[in-house]
Amino acid sequence: MSVRICVPRETAAGESRVALTPDGAKRLLSDDVSIAIEAGAGRAAGFPDAAYEEVGVEVIPDAGRLLGEADVVFKVAPPSEAEAGGLREGTVLACLLRPHENAALIERLAAGGVTALALELVPRITRAQSMDALSSQSNLAGYKAVLLGANSLGRIFPLLMTAAGTLSPARVLVLGAGVAGLQAIATARRLGADTWGYDIRAAVREEVESLGAKFVDLDEGAVEGAAEDAETEGGYAKELEEAEQARQRELLAQHVARADVVITTALVPGRRAPVLITDDVVDRMKEGSVIVDLAGEAGGNCSLSAPGETVVERGVTIHAPLNVPGSLPYHASQLLGRNLSALVKPMFGEDGVAVDLDDDVIGPCCVTHAGEVRFGA
Repeated sequence: MSVRICVPRETAAGESRVALTPDGAKRLLSDDVSIAIEAGAGRAAGFPDAAYEEVGVEVIPDAGRLLGEADVVFKVAPPSEAEAGGLREGTVLACLLRPHENAALIERLAAGGVTALALELVPRITRAQSMDALSSQSNLAGYKAVLLGANSLGRIFPLLMTAAGTLSPARVLVLGAGVAGLQAIATARRLGADTWGYDIRAAVREEVESLGAKFVDLDEGAVEGAAEDAETEGGYAKELEEAEQARQRELLAQHVARADVVITTALVPGRRAPVLITDDVVDRMKEGSVIVDLAGEAGGNCSLSAPGETVVERGVTIHAPLNVPGSLPYHASQLLGRNLSALVKPMFGEDGVAVDLDDDVIGPCCVTHAGEVRFGA
C-alpha cells in the first residue's frame, strides 16, 4: 500500500520555515511513497516550487485538496483550525504542536480521528537523536543569539592588538547550558569573546569548559542540594523552588553586572520561564550592555523583556526574539525536515502507516490517536 506525504504552506504569522526540503523529499520518495507540497510552501525558506518538481514532488495549489489526500502531513507550526478540520480520519500529523498550550487544538484533532505526533515530546534517547527537533532548532537559536548580541554591542568581541593600543575582549555570559546555550558558548568563543557559562545542572560544567569557556561557580553550599537534583530523566532542567530561584539570582547578579552581553536560554517544559535577571540586576549592568533572551516565547528570563520586541531599559538593550530558528529558514528547514523524516519513515510498512504506541519513541510523542487524547493521560 502506498503512502502519501503532504506538506502544506505554513500560515502562522512570521513562519518562514517549510517542513520538508527538496533534498529531504528525494530521500523519502520511493515506489511506495509519494509526496505533494502546496505551491509556494518553500519559497520563503529559499526552496522554489521548481526545486521540488525536479526531484519528483507534486506541487498542488489547493490546500484543501492537498490535506484531503494526505496519509501523513508534515508541518512546522501547529495547524490552524481550518487545517485541523481538513485532515481525514486516520491521518498522521507530525509537527511542533506545542501541546502544553494547545489543549483545544488537541481535542479537535482527537475528535477528527487524527494521529498527532508532537516533536517537542520526542524522548531524548540515543535512538531518537536524529528525530530531536528541539535540539536541531535550538542549535540554530543559540548561534543566532550571539550574532544578535554582537550586532547590538558597541564594541568588538575579540582581543585586538593594534599600533594604537590593545582592545580588550568583550565578556559574554550564557545562562543555561542546554543545546542552545552550548551553541551560543561555542559561537561566542569562535568570535573571540571572553566567554562564561552557567547552568543549575552541575553535570554540564565539563561541556562548558570543553568549549573553551569558563564555568560560573556560585556559592556551592547555597545551591548544592538544588544542583544535585536539577535535571529531569529526559535531560532537561527542573524548575527550582522560588526560594532557590531567588538565591540563584542573587548569586548570579554580580556576574551579570560584569558582562557585556548576557544570553539567557533557561526553559522548563510546560512552565513559564524562570526569571534570572530582575529589574535591579539590570540597574547594575554597564551602559551599553546587551541581553538576548531566548526564553521570550515562555515569558522571558529577564523581568524587563518584551516578548517579540527589542527594548532599551536603563541603558541596556534587551532582545526577546520569537521563533529565532525561523530567522534562519534555509538550514532550519533542512534540519526539521530530516527530524520529521527520521520520525515517520520507520512507521511505513506493507499496510501503509502503522502507529505502534508501544514504540519507545512514537508512544511518548503521540498526543492523539483513534479518537483519544493521550497527552497528559
